[in-house]
Amino acid sequence: MPMLATRAGLLFVAQHGPTEGATQSAPSLPMVCIHGAGGTHQHWGYQWQHLSRSTQVIAPDLPGHGRSPGPGCRTIADYSAVLLAMLDALDLEQVLLAGHSMGGAIALWTALVAPTRVAGLALIGTGARLPILPALLEGFERDPSEAVRLIVERAYGPQATPELRALGAAAFQQIDPLVFHGDLQACQSYTLMEQICAVQCPTLVLCGSVDQVTPPKFSQYLHTHIHGSRLVLVPHAGHMVLLEQPETVYQALAGLVREILHKKVTKI
Repeated sequence: MPMLATRAGLLFVAQHGPTEGATQSAPSLPMVCIHGAGGTHQHWGYQWQHLSRSTQVIAPDLPGHGRSPGPGCRTIADYSAVLLAMLDALDLEQVLLAGHSMGGAIALWTALVAPTRVAGLALIGTGARLPILPALLEGFERDPSEAVRLIVERAYGPQATPELRALGAAAFQQIDPLVFHGDLQACQSYTLMEQICAVQCPTLVLCGSVDQVTPPKFSQYLHTHIHGSRLVLVPHAGHMVLLEQPETVYQALAGLVREILHKKVTKI
């Protein structure tokens, strides 16, 4: 059932694959895909369609987003608690976590507070801190439509089509401005600059080369401080690299899945 009852409340949770007829030569390990501020699970649409051929993909709408009811959270720690409640409700002992932007912060936080639950990380367009422009925080209090316009203006790379930008703006407009504002507050107050060196699991760090929201230096910092991590910079892509360069992101995620499943096989 898409609606899942958890100790944190009801969540809409999309689950996909492996597709019928897919062969599995390695132990399964679900990948949980976490959307960013003001987003929904649909941002991961291309990736789940392809990854679900070989592994289970789980993509929730965070509280107050998409089809999930209730108010949103105002801290990354609270969103991480929601994520862990979802894993418990699904009886998932260990997963791969893939997070975009705020979702990456949630994934990182979860890997640090519950390391045994996280077999690997994919950190996409994110950082150890996520500072927010004051104009955006103020904009959602005064004129949410203008705030969304500013976000879309900065979130997409120069090669993104007008159609893609328009679809992105329309999707962001569907989110309750109070929820969106709470997401930005959660990002503004979040920092793991000193803690991320404690991450021990295999980690992919991926960023668009022209990302203006979480610039490549944020990803470089993650890569430098997370031992053994792999850094992928996607040429000409902006912050919405999931949508701008979906095939490149999929290939990088598939590589992480293969790496971790190979390690599981060799330990058996």
